[in-house]
Amino acid sequence: MATVNTVLGALNTKDLGFTLSHEHIMVAPAGFFRDYPELFGSNVVERLVGKLTKAKQAGVDTIVDCTTIDLGRDVNLLVEVSRRSGVNIIACTGWWLNAPSFFANISPDRIAEWFIREIEQGIGGTGVKAGVLKSAADMDGVTPEGSVVLRAVARANLKTGVPIVLHSFPRGQVGRDQLAILKEEGVDPRQIKFDHSNDTTDVGYLIWLMQQGCYLGLDRYPGEGVRPRERTITMKALMDAGYAGKLCPSHDNLMSYMQPDEPEIAEEKGMQANPHGILYMKNVVFKQLCELGASEEDLSRLCVEGPRNFFEGK
Repeated sequence: MATVNTVLGALNTKDLGFTLSHEHIMVAPAGFFRDYPELFGSNVVERLVGKLTKAKQAGVDTIVDCTTIDLGRDVNLLVEVSRRSGVNIIACTGWWLNAPSFFANISPDRIAEWFIREIEQGIGGTGVKAGVLKSAADMDGVTPEGSVVLRAVARANLKTGVPIVLHSFPRGQVGRDQLAILKEEGVDPRQIKFDHSNDTTDVGYLIWLMQQGCYLGLDRYPGEGVRPRERTITMKALMDAGYAGKLCPSHDNLMSYMQPDEPEIAEEKGMQANPHGILYMKNVVFKQLCELGASEEDLSRLCVEGPRNFFEGK
């Protein structure tokens, strides 16, 4: 029986259900929500519970929260909103782009120990165990500091079997270098997911990644730079090529974030830009896919089969 760590305990992968594989419950500098909660507006927990409860009622079962410690990960918050909304939440360990310069002088093995502890023992003494590893590279490619973190993530994967999600820059095909390093470390490509992959319409590159065994996170909706419908056309092309079981659609949505002035107003403006929030996939993208010829059976597999296969390492 394959299981995945959620913030409320181990979950059978067959019970993941409809899964959004790259979202953020809250993003801020580390510790800010704990120490300066007023920066997030009033009743932030209630607002989050309300959003997640609405998502649960609309059929969202699980969310992978890809917020690392340097993006303000707060597992106590994740536990509360998961318990009260009924949505499974998977927390991550690893590091995003802001890797301190001293990382270049620390061995990957030492950093891997931190990640392994958060997977096997829990995060910050809470007992909440991470269920996914994360590393990042962007338009600058894999930097020296980023390389150390990437190798640490690889070694934590080999020790724990927990899969890896990668912030990548697909327009520059940075995934080729990330994958080369992970393969050099001995990571099975079936345990790697390249997120933000729908920031490009280069179907050839995306298929190449899946041919290596990797998964794709099509998780920038509505997104910027590439229009939403173009993103959906790319998804349909990948489905038509036979790769539906390796796709993990999502939004990279910030459900709550720090705003120095009038956070509720800023959040409302965000909702005006995307009134669907994390239901954009169900309310908009699925309709676009139907217009492009997807069947009901095709839609029933999206956000279910791909995430489950990823966590099972298929």
